[in-house]
Amino acid sequence: MEARQLLSQVCGGSGELVIFVSSKSMSKINLHGENMRRLLRFYRLLCVAGCLITSSILTAGTAVTPAKIGASAVWQIPQQFMAAVHAACDKSVPSGAGIAECFIAQMTTAGAPADAVSFTRELYKQSHGEVGIMTGFQPVSPVDFAWITYPLRANTNYGLLLVNGDPRIVNVENLKQLDRKTMEASPQFKDLRFQFPQVDIWPGDRDGKTWPNSQTGPDGGVQFIVGYPLINGCHACARAGFAMFNWNFTAQGKFLGTTFVGMTPPPL
Repeated sequence: MEARQLLSQVCGGSGELVIFVSSKSMSKINLHGENMRRLLRFYRLLCVAGCLITSSILTAGTAVTPAKIGASAVWQIPQQFMAAVHAACDKSVPSGAGIAECFIAQMTTAGAPADAVSFTRELYKQSHGEVGIMTGFQPVSPVDFAWITYPLRANTNYGLLLVNGDPRIVNVENLKQLDRKTMEASPQFKDLRFQFPQVDIWPGDRDGKTWPNSQTGPDGGVQFIVGYPLINGCHACARAGFAMFNWNFTAQGKFLGTTFVGMTPPPL
């Protein structure tokens, strides 16, 4: 008669060892002395590896979803705040990331809400180094508007984000997202280049007072219409009107990209 035994070590619980050896009447397995010790060490390693893999899978499956961005992250910058930042940070920390960390720490010192500080940190990481403070919020659905002040910029100190969709933060001043190919192929833009040879799209300076218009998109989605200044070569150069783009989202808030809508004529 054939006897069945399986050699394994159960991970967790009591840590007890259950041994099974499969053999036939013509086969013999020597599990004495050093052979037994080696075999047990091998199965203990298998057990530890299995526990680590299982633990990592369970941890990944229970990741915490971040809370929605909201009006609690809004902070109106005090008049003396930048003077305090320069006094605390200019000489005490090196340039670059050190200045940004010092700036964010000064927000807490100046009484900024915890959500405002948390949002600034999140934006700093998401934007690869931009320090921005949320100074306005408007719920829209399926995504929301967040007006941002960038105190450390030399120009265009205001911006607009579309938040709480997928991705969580979409920056409408990211010009790489714009449907430039369609714009540059349009007769309007080609004609404009005869008058303004160096004309190009520039980031808008969002003041937080003019909200983008919206309209229903395909399949119940939403489109936000955002304008961008057309400038002939430099920030202080001649203005050549505005280029208009739709920022397209599904009904669930997933970002689908942008589409060129048209242009406004240059100022007289």
